[in-house]
Amino acid sequence: MIRRWRPELGLAVVVLGLGVFVVIGTLDVSAAASQLGLGPRFFPMLVGGAMVLIGAFYVIDVLRGGHGDPEESEDVDAAAPTDWRSVGLVSGIFLAFAALLDVLGWVIGASLLFFGLSVALGAEHRLRAAVVAVVLGVTTYLLFVKGLGVSLPAGPLGGVM
Repeated sequence: MIRRWRPELGLAVVVLGLGVFVVIGTLDVSAAASQLGLGPRFFPMLVGGAMVLIGAFYVIDVLRGGHGDPEESEDVDAAAPTDWRSVGLVSGIFLAFAALLDVLGWVIGASLLFFGLSVALGAEHRLRAAVVAVVLGVTTYLLFVKGLGVSLPAGPLGGVM
């Protein structure tokens, strides 16, 4: 008997499930299209649809016997233990971002998120990481709020942005 349940199948089902969740959640979004002609539902539907498609193909592949290849990269040690410190830091940074987003607003919150993740994952040049984080935070805010008409929390920078 072929063993059907493997970690690859678990990941495939999670990707498929998340895609369905994103598509269903996006159906509740209602807002007018932006100046670009794209509404706030376009990108989530695109991403969710792609996740459903990829997840479905992944499930089929795993059920037909496909499997992930072991890491062969020269800079990856597949036998190394999990770095639980980094996992905890990244998880904590995401949770703090979610908890503080309404208070800090998108620009400050996202900038802290991007900076925190880069430092937690080993950025050597912290000043450069901070500058890139702020640029990403401001750029994504302007893209979504001004370009797509999506409402993001402004926080203390509400009068400035």
